[in-house]
Amino acid sequence: MLSHVTESVPVVVVGAGPTGVTAATLLADHGIPTLVLDRWESVYPQPRAVHLDDEIHRILACLGVAEEFAAISRPALGLRLLDQNHHTLAQFDRDPARSRHGFPQANMFDQPVLEELLRANLAKRPNVELRGNSEVTGITQHAPGRVQVTYADRATGAEHVVEAGYVLGCDGANSIVRAAIGATMEDLRFEQRWLVADVVTAAELDQWDGVHQVCDPDRAATYMRIGSDRYRWEFRLLPSETAADFSTMATLRPLVAPWIGDVADDDLDLVRVTEYTFRAQIADSWRERNVFLLGDAAHLTPPFIGQGMGAGLRDAMNLAWKVAGVLNGELPEAVLATYQAERKPHARSMIGLALAVGWAMTAGGHVGNLVRRNVAPRLRLIPGLREKLTNGTTPGLHASALVSKSRRPRHLAGTLCPNPLLSYGQRLDTLLSNSFALVTTTRPLAFQLALLDEHGVVVHVTEPGGELERWLRRGHATAAVVRPDRTVMCAGRDVWKLCMAIPGFTPSARALSAHPPRT
Repeated sequence: MLSHVTESVPVVVVGAGPTGVTAATLLADHGIPTLVLDRWESVYPQPRAVHLDDEIHRILACLGVAEEFAAISRPALGLRLLDQNHHTLAQFDRDPARSRHGFPQANMFDQPVLEELLRANLAKRPNVELRGNSEVTGITQHAPGRVQVTYADRATGAEHVVEAGYVLGCDGANSIVRAAIGATMEDLRFEQRWLVADVVTAAELDQWDGVHQVCDPDRAATYMRIGSDRYRWEFRLLPSETAADFSTMATLRPLVAPWIGDVADDDLDLVRVTEYTFRAQIADSWRERNVFLLGDAAHLTPPFIGQGMGAGLRDAMNLAWKVAGVLNGELPEAVLATYQAERKPHARSMIGLALAVGWAMTAGGHVGNLVRRNVAPRLRLIPGLREKLTNGTTPGLHASALVSKSRRPRHLAGTLCPNPLLSYGQRLDTLLSNSFALVTTTRPLAFQLALLDEHGVVVHVTEPGGELERWLRRGHATAAVVRPDRTVMCAGRDVWKLCMAIPGFTPSARALSAHPPRT
C-alpha cells in the first residue's frame, strides 16, 4: 500500500553535503525545482576534506562562488616527499598562478566553512529548498518515471512522502539510497587506520607551504597548512593504537614535533583528534531507473591525492545538466546512461592513483625505504611524469553517447576544455552558458551561426595565437563541441559535421538542402 503523497517535485536530492548542494545548485541554475533533504539540521561542524584542485575550483566558479572560495582557501605550493627522518626525497612544485582552468592547482580549506558558503549560495535560488532534520527512511519506484521518497521530521517525528521524477543519492558512505536500489560496494582491498589531528595556532611554524608526505612503513604521515592559523596532520596508526592515545597536545606532540619546533603546547589549540579508516570502494551500480548515486554513496577514495570530495562534485557536474536536459525535453532519456559510463571509470582511475600513492608511502618495510630513497629523487627526471605529478590533470572520460572519441593521438574528446583569460579580460567560462558551445578557429558561415543560435549553442571564435587555438592545434582539430559541464564532446576539422553531433541540433530540411554537410 502506497503512502499518502504530500507534495511533488521534479528532483529530490538526498544529502546536503558538498555533492548534494552542488547538484541542487546546478539543477536550479538549469531551471529545475529541487528539494534537498538532509538528516542534520545544519552543517557538520568538524573538518573532513581539506583539499581541492583547479578543476573543482572551476566547478565552484560555475556555481558563482569562485571569489568567495578564494577568500576562505589557501593555495598550496605543491608536494614534498620525505623519508622517515624527514629528509626530502623529492619535491614537486605547483605555481598557484599557473593553471589551464584559471585557478590555483591545489587549494586548502576548512570544509565546514566551504559548506556554509555553498548553502548560502544555494539559498539565493528561489526554485530549490533545503530541509534539515529530514531523515529519509524509504525510496520506492512505484511507476515508470515516478519515485516516492519517505522521510521523517526528526524534530516532530512526523512522516512525509514526496514524489519526484528523479532522486539523487548524495547521502555518503552509509547511503540509504544505495541500499534502496540494491547496489553494493566492491572492495578494492585497501583498508588502513589513520589518526587525523586538526590544530589552530597563531604561532608561525615556518614550514614549506605545500603538502608534506612522509613515506615510512612504520609511521606514514601527512602534514598540510589549511589556512592562516589552521593545520592538519594525518598519521597511520599502529595496530595497538587508538585516537584516545593522542587526545591531548602532550600525547600528540611526539608525532607533530618535526613540524612545530619549540612552539609551546599552550599555543596550540587541538581542535579535533579522531580515527578514520581509509578505504577504497566503488559501487557496482550507480543507477536504478530514476535513482542515481553520487559522491561517497558511489565511491570511497583514500585521501592520499586529495580527490575524495572532488570526485563527488565531478559526479554532480556530470549528471545535473543531463537530468535537467531530460526534464526540459531537450535531451532524450537515454543520455542518462552516460553518467555511469563516464564517471565510474574515471572514479576507479582516481582511486587507483590514490592507492598507488598510499602504497608508495607505506609499503615495503626497510626495503621499501631503500627503494624510495633511490627512486623518488629521480622521478622528476622521467619525461612527462613531473608534469603529471604537478599539474593535477585528471584522465579524460571514456567514450559514450556524449563523448565521441577520435582515433587520432592526443584527441580532445572526453577532456576538459581550457578556461583561459581572453584578451578582453574575461575567462572563457564567463561566456559559456548552461548549453552546448562551439569553440572554433574559424567563424562559421552566417546560416550556421543562425542555426546554432536557434538551438542555444554558444559560439566562440578563438583569438589568433591564443591558448584555445594552440589547444585545438595540439588536438589536431580546428573546432570542438563543448558540453555544459565543460567536457569536450567531439573535436575535428569539419564544423558542420561537429554541429550535427550536438543533441537536439536538427536543421530543417530546407537548410540541409541549401547547405548540405560535407562528407
